[in-house]
Amino acid sequence: MKIAQLLTASTGGIGRHVASIAPRLEQRGHQIRVFCPKVTAEAQHFKELGLDVWPLGSPRRFIGADLVHAHGLKAGWLGLPIAWMYRIPLVVTWHNAVLGDGLAPSAARQMQRTVALGADLTLGASRDLVALARRLGARNARFSPVAAPVVPLAGTSREDQRWVLGAADEDTVILTVSRLAPQKNLGMVLDIAAAVRDRHDLRFVIVGDGPERDKLQRRITNEWLQVRLLGGSDDMGSLLAAADLALLTSTWEARALVAQEALLAGLPLVSTRVGGIEELVGSAAVLVAAGDVEEAARRIVALADNPTERLRLREAGLRHAATWPNEDGVADDLAEVYNELTRGRRYKGFWDESGGFTVR
Repeated sequence: MKIAQLLTASTGGIGRHVASIAPRLEQRGHQIRVFCPKVTAEAQHFKELGLDVWPLGSPRRFIGADLVHAHGLKAGWLGLPIAWMYRIPLVVTWHNAVLGDGLAPSAARQMQRTVALGADLTLGASRDLVALARRLGARNARFSPVAAPVVPLAGTSREDQRWVLGAADEDTVILTVSRLAPQKNLGMVLDIAAAVRDRHDLRFVIVGDGPERDKLQRRITNEWLQVRLLGGSDDMGSLLAAADLALLTSTWEARALVAQEALLAGLPLVSTRVGGIEELVGSAAVLVAAGDVEEAARRIVALADNPTERLRLREAGLRHAATWPNEDGVADDLAEVYNELTRGRRYKGFWDESGGFTVR
């Protein structure tokens, strides 16, 4: 089957999801062509993965596709005319809710309704997104989990990585991995750090880049907060192993990859109770209301002072994470969905190396 994977700018979870499923679908005998901006292809190393990558402005390269799978609302919007033009099914995965940033909320909601009505199948990364799609008129909407990649092995020992972070043996390192963007509500991390500033053994580390970096750094400097902005990292295994707690402060998440990585690595998680987080982690993490700095700070201090409770959460997290579908399982489920939608409708041809379509 020839499948076009369509996505817009993504240096985070959506792109990582496509980087996970596309090679696995090819291993199962499908031909995959990825359409995305250059920034996405580079950030997700699509070329290094051996994927057939084309810019979004290449509509003729869709000729011969059996199906278009768009990832995200904007990609779904771009996929509608392509699916109509070539008379092929359109699958749209909803990864995020419509929030206050980016597109004007009213315009975004209208786009969301149009995409819901136009897609042959809507997949939601969390069940609240599935429910929303159905309310907006989606004819066929289903839950489709996004699996986190296997946590990489640490490239640096825990002791060496903690030394790099400036943490002593008795310190508690609280790790946040996030794009530095409004949805991630990273000001709450700083608020928590300010609330516990008398605890010099608590060290907050934020890993990631994004548009709010300068704003966050100014506040850290001005308020003398024990928070370190580490920037991006290619050694998440070492950072997860060096940390004592994970902290997620987003205003909304579907099936957050960083929450999955924390539990898969046996790292106790404190997270805001938003979106699909509670259905993802169950009782295997500490959940607080979005924006409740006082409660989050209290729970972090309690965990820092109670290694027995941290061990309990570690074991509970590992048990719960073992119930999640892995990357191969997600790819298998998608292949079944594609087969269902294209049964009896496939072109008898193939995409050639020049980007064209050749009839058998």
